[in-house]
This record gives sequence, structure tokens and C-alpha cells, in this order.
Amino acid sequence: MANVYLANTLLRSVKRSNYINFAGIVSRNLCNKHSDLQKLIVEEQNQWKYRKHLAFALFSSVLIGSAVTEQFNNKKKLNNHENEQTDVVAGEKRPDLPVYRAEEVSKHDNKKSFWVTYRHGVYDVTKFLPSHPGGDQILNAAGLSIEPFWNVYGMHKTREIYQLLEQYRIGNLHDDDIVDHTDEELWVREPYRDERLIVKTARPFNAEIPPKLQIEHFDTPNELFYVRQHMPVPQLDASKHRLRVVVRGGTSRTKTFEFSLRDLHRFPTTSLRAALMCAGNRRSEMDKQVKPVKGISWAGGAISNALWTGVALRDVLLHCGVDDRNHDGKHVVFTGSDIDATGVNFSTSIPLHMAMDPRSRVLLATHMNGQPLPPDHGYPLRVVVPGAPAVRSVKWLESITISEDESQSHWHQKDYRSFNPSKTWETADFSSAPPVYSLPVTSVVCDPQDGDTVAVKDGCIEVRGYAYSGGGAKILRVDVSINGGSQWTEAQLTSDSAAPRDHYAWTLWSARLLVPQNAKQVEIRVKATDSNFNTQPEKFEDIWNIRGILSNAYHKINVKLKR
Repeated sequence: MANVYLANTLLRSVKRSNYINFAGIVSRNLCNKHSDLQKLIVEEQNQWKYRKHLAFALFSSVLIGSAVTEQFNNKKKLNNHENEQTDVVAGEKRPDLPVYRAEEVSKHDNKKSFWVTYRHGVYDVTKFLPSHPGGDQILNAAGLSIEPFWNVYGMHKTREIYQLLEQYRIGNLHDDDIVDHTDEELWVREPYRDERLIVKTARPFNAEIPPKLQIEHFDTPNELFYVRQHMPVPQLDASKHRLRVVVRGGTSRTKTFEFSLRDLHRFPTTSLRAALMCAGNRRSEMDKQVKPVKGISWAGGAISNALWTGVALRDVLLHCGVDDRNHDGKHVVFTGSDIDATGVNFSTSIPLHMAMDPRSRVLLATHMNGQPLPPDHGYPLRVVVPGAPAVRSVKWLESITISEDESQSHWHQKDYRSFNPSKTWETADFSSAPPVYSLPVTSVVCDPQDGDTVAVKDGCIEVRGYAYSGGGAKILRVDVSINGGSQWTEAQLTSDSAAPRDHYAWTLWSARLLVPQNAKQVEIRVKATDSNFNTQPEKFEDIWNIRGILSNAYHKINVKLKR
């Protein structure tokens, strides 16, 4: 039903487009004959399955991973860096440029001449095509407005992308062809969010938990758990929701199974305490301390901890006949009910051996901290892949496919992959870069915050924060320094009781630090060591990458002292 809803919404955009602007592809398919509007809509519906595989829109595959500003957070004071990222707007009228009609724009639909529109702007992006990592799929956006897609993907609207687009500006779109693409229907049913969350983007909604609240609870309250969305939140009914499991056996017959939530509850129920962390957590530090990266400007709040309850994925797969002894080269593809502007469902995958390993504890979760999953966190069903980037823990789970191929979605093929610090967007080869299935050790000072004034009591200050490591590793030690690393104080740890290799929760820590008698301010730095004896690197320069993921160098803040 969600696909039909979005399809109808986009078709309403076609009705508003005066036939030409948004439906350029349709008009070309009809050989530019003036057909009845209803015929256009029917044609669009007939092409819908085909168009699911088309590119999202101009720059889509680049823009999903693009830099995102901290806009829409009206209740928070924006710093200078944020203001710089929101002072450029694309598509404004320019009196120095010629005016084009939408019909003319729609004719530029090939590699030799590739135009698009955004608001009042007309852009010839022909020269950009060789740099587009999504290949020739971008051609399907030729001659169209990209605005409807950017309204869905709020992270597109960044200073960096606006500047890039304006470099290809050639003219203005005629006033009569301007269409209001603001389609509020995609977002009117978004769930209520706690006002204390720090909003990074409003559409789709992405927000982190305030640092000082982050460490108030070992298990993060559901309403404060950080939120990472790629699309609008789907509206699902738990009583009607079905999980489809497809087992492809190479030369053997494909088998398909279907489970209601009631069916899943017939498997043994299990609970798992695990933190989920976005691979881009702490990206803002890498961006500021080295050079710009593309992605949401997360600080340290894109991680939270919870007690998840459901059934083991391994049990379900064994029930479906998946061979526990034959998993080499096979993958588990997870598909959610959330869909993008072309009707393509969110999807990613993990190797089958991860799913079948009992110690990996991959869970089909229906509850979070003793309550049914909230809509923002996957209601009524999500997979929880502990120790991995949270993107693997697909929400609103509707299908699982056992396949010899990884997920073919953009989010798996063109994102969340690891590159060395010398790779650029021009030289990066996503097809050869390894997907990220585990997370490195990290730690953060949550209280005090950078720039705070801290009261000195008995010559000491109190410092608190969190530490975490992926892949089932447990935090063994957290070290804190106030003299540039010359001396380190070992922090007190609060951890889950699970042993290393089976440990998926975060660790909270606290330290009492003796400060120099005459010091007016100090730099606090923290590093953690996990049960594999991996320790955080000191500098971001050594781990910088174009997407700003796995950002885990020492966390450093400066505070003023009050005596």
C-alpha cells in the first residue's frame, strides 16, 4: 500500500505539471502528441515497475551521501559553520540569463545535451555525466525538474550541492512552467518527535540525542534514541504486516515463506542489549579538523543503547531450510517498507555467515526497551544486526532474501564503504571498496561539552561519557588526559554483563581529573581500548575518507575552569 500511496502522490505532481515539466519522459514516449491527461496517468502507471529501477534524479546517487547542514533546528543556536552551509540557495531568478520553456528543456535528454531544472533554474549538466557514479541511469532524469526528489531527500539541500548545481546554470525557467512541487502528503503522517532531540534534517528526519542526556540512562529512553531516516516513515499495521523470506538455492528451486508477527512469535523469544551507531557518528569532527566530507554532520549523538526483544534470525532461516554449513559467498538481503521517490524500497545486506553465527545474535525485533517498536525505529518489525553500522539494521522489515549477490540498492552499492584518505570522489571505486560490516572502537566526552565552564571541586573536575566498539568487542579501558597525553587517568566503567565477543552494548564511563592549580582552562582528550586491544587513533588525518565514516580518533574538547 505504501508504494501505491507514493505512486499516487507523484502522479498528482504530474497533474500539476501542465503536462510538460514533470512528465518529460512520458511526453517523449508519446512522441510529443497532445494526449488526454488521463491517458498520461495510465501510461505512468504502466511504467511504474520499470521506473522503480531508474535513477532517483540528477545527482541522486551522489546526493544521498552528500553533506547535510543542521537546518530546521530553530530551537538551537546555529554556529558559524552551520550558517556558512545555508547561505547559498540554488534556482533563484537571474536577470542576466535567458529564459527557457519546459518543452525546450525536455528535448535535451541525451548524453550530448543533458538539461534539468530546479525551481527557476535551468542547468546543462552534460559535462557532469562522466563524473556521475551511478552510470547511465542518470539519463532518465534528463529534461525534468529535480525538485520533487529533493523535497523527499532533504539532505540534498546543502551549500555544497547548491554551489555545484549553480556551476552548470544556463538560464531561467519560464514563469508559466514553474510548478509547486511542495508535496506535504509525503510527510504529514510523520511521527511525533521529542523536542529535546537535536535535529539535523527535517525531511527525512535525522536527529541526535543531546550529549548530557545521552549518559543519563544506560538504556536510552525510546523517545530520545537517535533517529536516522532515509525516506518518509511508512504507515504499517502490525496485524496485517507480513515478512517474506526468499531462499534462492542456486540451481535448486527458489523457496518462499511468509510469516505474520504471530507466526514469528512461535519461535523462541530472546532479548539482546545492543547499541546502534551510525557509521557517520562524529563525522563533524573529521569535517572540521581535516577537510570537508559528504554526509550528515553528526556530532557524537548518532549512537544510542537499548534492550531489543524478538526472535533470532538464525532460527527463522534454519526453519526455512537455509543450510548452516554452506554459507560461503552467500548474502542475506534485507528490504524495508520505506521507499524513495521512484518507488524503490530501502535495502542492504550482510554476509550469510554473520546471520547464521549464533554469537552474532542477529535479531528480528518487535520490541525496544520492553515496548513495541516506535514508528521511527521500525514498527512493527526490524532486524537488529548488533556490532554493525546501524544501516544494516533495516527498519520496517518486509522481506529477507538469501542470495549469492549482495543487495543491489544504492545504499549498499554506493555508500557505507571504506576508502583510504587519498581517495577522492573522482578516483573512488565503490565496486571494489569493501562494505562496512563492523565498527571500530570509539569514545566521547559528553559532560562537560566543548566550551563549557566547569566548577573545580577539591582541585578536580568530573568528566563523563560513553565508549563503544563493534563486532562483539567489549570496552576494557577508557583513558582520559588533560595535559596533551603526557599522563592518562583510567576512568570508571559501567558496562553490560555480557562477555567479550558477545558484548554489543555501549559502556558509560566517568573520571575525576586533578587539574593544575593555576590553570584557567584545559583540553580534555579521551581514548578507549576494546577486548581485541584495539585503541583509537590519535589523529583524524590518518583516517579521513570522502564519506566521513568510521570517525573514531581521540575525542578532544576545551573547557574553562571556575574555582
